[in-house]
Amino acid sequence: MDEFRFCRVTRGAQVLTVTIDRPEVLNALHPPAHGELARAFDLFAADPTLRVAVITGAGDRAFCVGSDLKARALTNRDDHPSTGFAGLTRRFDLFKPVVAAVNGLALGGGLEIVLACDLAVAADHAEFGLPEPRAGLAALGGGGLQRLVRQVPMKQAMALALTGRRIGAGEARRIGLVNEVVHKNDLSGAVRALCDEILAGAPLALEATKQAMLQSLEKPGLAAAIDARYAAAERMLASEDAKEGQRAFAEKRKPRWRGR
Repeated sequence: MDEFRFCRVTRGAQVLTVTIDRPEVLNALHPPAHGELARAFDLFAADPTLRVAVITGAGDRAFCVGSDLKARALTNRDDHPSTGFAGLTRRFDLFKPVVAAVNGLALGGGLEIVLACDLAVAADHAEFGLPEPRAGLAALGGGGLQRLVRQVPMKQAMALALTGRRIGAGEARRIGLVNEVVHKNDLSGAVRALCDEILAGAPLALEATKQAMLQSLEKPGLAAAIDARYAAAERMLASEDAKEGQRAFAEKRKPRWRGR
């Protein structure tokens, strides 16, 4: 796809791969890059034939090291689109799966991107951290602190947030920041395999699953979460695919999903 300078957008049959393409600054993001990433995820959200998005970084040194501080120093503020850091972290109405392929350093806003994704696969040399306090800031721009404390145990979350230290891929896997760690040469294959597993499910069922899981966290208790209505689940239950899945099971064949 053209009209992108700071990211590469590659469309497969059902998967959109978005590659942050500023390797000369370790894929740090400045306002034009944020805008391009927002457009890329707008394309993904609007196209019903695209079912999974993958976000990664150019090269093998960095996934993303957060904000381009030289650009930020000119205004002393972040200039993000309404959909958040990297056009992703405030996209609360996107219920298609998004996978992070962490190919190197994921620091500051880069870790916030990982936290905003539904699944993450990391190369074994990747490192993760929130160094913002060491620059007089806090990881608030992309919801990093709020997501971190929801995704990993409290003490580990506090240690990352308060010390600014980096952790390796193995430690990130142990505390639940990423799902899988592989050798850097195997990263793209592992991500493809994960996408294939996701794509085996029905499109509307996946969206219903993601919406119910995320929105249930907003409810005051388990009973309220179970009793709540989820629009994507209602679409799923009324869909042709719901009937097709049951027929395919009974007929012992693979289902043919239509996304409706």
